[in-house]
Amino acid sequence: MGTAVSPPDFDQLASRIKEWGRELGFQHVGITDTELSDAEAHLLNWLEQGRHGEMGYMASHGTRRSRPAELIPGTTRVISVRMDYLPNGADAEGVLNDPAAGYVSRYALGRDYHKVIRGRLQKLAERVEQETGEFGYRVFTDSAPVLEKALAQKAGLGWIGKHTNLLSREVGSWFFLGEMYTNLPLPIDAPVSDHCGTCRVCIDVCPTQAIVAPYQLDARRCISYLTIELKGTIPEDLRPLIGNRVYGCDDCQLFCPWNRFAQPTSEADFTPRHGLDAPRLVDIFGWTEEQFLKRTEGSAMRRIGFEQWLRNIAVGLGNAPPNPEVITALRSRADHPSALVREHVAWALSRHGYVT
Repeated sequence: MGTAVSPPDFDQLASRIKEWGRELGFQHVGITDTELSDAEAHLLNWLEQGRHGEMGYMASHGTRRSRPAELIPGTTRVISVRMDYLPNGADAEGVLNDPAAGYVSRYALGRDYHKVIRGRLQKLAERVEQETGEFGYRVFTDSAPVLEKALAQKAGLGWIGKHTNLLSREVGSWFFLGEMYTNLPLPIDAPVSDHCGTCRVCIDVCPTQAIVAPYQLDARRCISYLTIELKGTIPEDLRPLIGNRVYGCDDCQLFCPWNRFAQPTSEADFTPRHGLDAPRLVDIFGWTEEQFLKRTEGSAMRRIGFEQWLRNIAVGLGNAPPNPEVITALRSRADHPSALVREHVAWALSRHGYVT
């Protein structure tokens, strides 16, 4: 990293960075150091237990994930930012209670957050550079081996709840995180203490019981992992538990008491697109690959690809109440070129008493 040109007052600079961040659409900006030994121990234990499943990238970077200066040499501070994303008027519980609808995790309904936040962080860095001259930095948002939740907790943005998401007493958990690694010797903020108390709602409502203990998530059972990260066959015993969730899962957030304080985002980029806040399963199962690519353009959803999309919806249709429309939709894909799709369609049809 380059050498920073020291401004006269780092306390003042830190205050300005937070002000500039708010002007760029971040609802909270905090600053912390790079000491993550406790989080590193937790990560290594999680990996040792194999709870990351097929997410090999969680282990492939070694300690660079928990030691920022190993990832970006010269890093001494991390600027952590929060951007709220809860869409206005998106009736999550209503969709989950409608077995004919497909549920898409609320974070994925609008524009890909990677692009939004990374662009704003870059603008923030350029604004700092105008003040300080050239300095060392890199910006990230879920795009590199970074322990973003641990850093955000240390930076005072919230605490890591029993569901392993970051929580804020003011706004709950419907937000994205981003980071700027830097060599500027900025003053650091105080961390936030845990306010989960005796509550265990997130543990009790998890459809697949993926939260195996407070603050311990087995990703191999998590619906977000099963529908997004897992590239192959979804275990049969977990399919009925997925219900109509075709991309991700929000249950641990939907029912968290702290989210009663959540406010809808004012960020236009996170407005739901193409009716995916409450789509009909049979409609989206009928999309061609061209339609899938068109309607997920600029969205985080595109990363799963068309085959996984059909796989996930087939499971949803297998869990839907049987009716002629559902059966016709499934039969239309029974001879799909993908063995992955065919296998999940066959399972879904068998759930409705049909053998292919």
